[in-house]
Amino acid sequence: MLLTLVCVIIGVVTLFSLRTFLVTKLDRELADASSRAAGYVEGGGPPGGRQPPPEGQEPPPDGGPPPGGRPPRPPPDGEPRLPPIEAPGQGPGTINALIENGSVGSAMRQTASGTREALPAAAKAQLAALPVDGRPHQRDLGDLGAYRLMAVVDHNGDFVVVTGLPMDDIDATTLSVALVLGGVSLIGLTVAGVAGVLIVRRTLRPLDRVAATARQVAMLPLDRGEVALSERVPAADTDPDTEVGQVGSALNHMLGHVGNALAARHASETRVRQFVADASHELRTPLTAIRGYAELAGRSTELDPEVRHAVSRVFAEAGRMTTLVEDLLLLARLDSGRPLLAETVDLSRLVVDAIGDARVAGPGHQWRLDLPPEPVLATGDRARLHQVLANLLANSRTHTPPGTTVTVTLTGGGDQVVLEVADDGPGIPPALLPEVFERFARGDGSRSRAAGSTGLGLAIVAAVVAAHHGTVEVTSSPGDTRFTVRLPFDGSP
Repeated sequence: MLLTLVCVIIGVVTLFSLRTFLVTKLDRELADASSRAAGYVEGGGPPGGRQPPPEGQEPPPDGGPPPGGRPPRPPPDGEPRLPPIEAPGQGPGTINALIENGSVGSAMRQTASGTREALPAAAKAQLAALPVDGRPHQRDLGDLGAYRLMAVVDHNGDFVVVTGLPMDDIDATTLSVALVLGGVSLIGLTVAGVAGVLIVRRTLRPLDRVAATARQVAMLPLDRGEVALSERVPAADTDPDTEVGQVGSALNHMLGHVGNALAARHASETRVRQFVADASHELRTPLTAIRGYAELAGRSTELDPEVRHAVSRVFAEAGRMTTLVEDLLLLARLDSGRPLLAETVDLSRLVVDAIGDARVAGPGHQWRLDLPPEPVLATGDRARLHQVLANLLANSRTHTPPGTTVTVTLTGGGDQVVLEVADDGPGIPPALLPEVFERFARGDGSRSRAAGSTGLGLAIVAAVVAAHHGTVEVTSSPGDTRFTVRLPFDGSP
């Protein structure tokens, strides 16, 4: 684009300068031609009149030609009495005219064959209106084309002598140069464009390899787990003496720092997971002892009612603490990549059992079941899959008011099993949706709770489903909340 603009500017300046030069040259020729025409009029005697005789010579008799003079020509019928100017040295296309008292008496144009032809009336009118200032003026004379014209007064002040030269040669020269410049510019732009593309592509090949390395890194799962960030820009593309090499070297340094940070993050996460797993494992024994002692103390008939209530609360909170510890221990084991059981599970039977348990736990809700006529099978850990369904149903029961309808739909076919738990409750707050499967994520008061929650139920669902190579997603709006679980399909009978 810039090269095209430069070519256009060069072409315009060149054509303008050339035309200015040619017009200036034509104006000088016009001044010479005007001088010859005016000299012819002054030296040959007044057109239509007589030259005064030389000194010491008698004037000729009336009607005779003056000695050494030019006899006047009788004008043709219908023509003005002023004869044409026949000055020597006038080239083809030259216009000569005599104007007397504002009237064009003689206006002729010299042809290429040397003859003279009269000008049309429209051209004569433009000659008559020409300023008499001895300066060139450009006029369009219709079919005759553009002319440079000059009007001067003869020495005696009797006549106005008009001389004109055509601009056809200037226009033709300008057009030819414009075509040559345009053609050369077009060819030059084409060659420069092709050469530029080839040179730029060759020059930017290292940058393409740098971009390919960046794309490979962008495709790596950097958000969790151990990341082996081994991708680097090739050494040949890290030359510090080139711009592309500086980019490649900077990218390699950045990848090195990112790799170190990811390794440190993974080591920290590993230590945290190990601590959670160890703490959860160690807490199981004292919590079991607390529940046992609380249950034993609660059986005594000699306890004061307030003490009995306190013991019952200790037993209940110990049970809740045990559930939290078990959940944390399960998540720690899943994070560490501990494999689950791989057996054929009848999901239809699993859903029926889970719905039965949910009806007992939430009699105030409406529970509906939509199952295919044939059993739907999947490969996985039966206990963990039951926990997934139980957590989803508990989530719907806990965070929706009584009277809410919860529908469980199971479909199988193709290469996956689809399990959907939907309710017509108030929905999940939009701000909570992006992190609903995060650990300890809790909704606000718009989803009221009938019981306490650890905030780990949906996190366990996501972790167990991921361990089964499946996916889970949620969509929610007031009156329609849907959790959709997709697992690999086991079509064995």
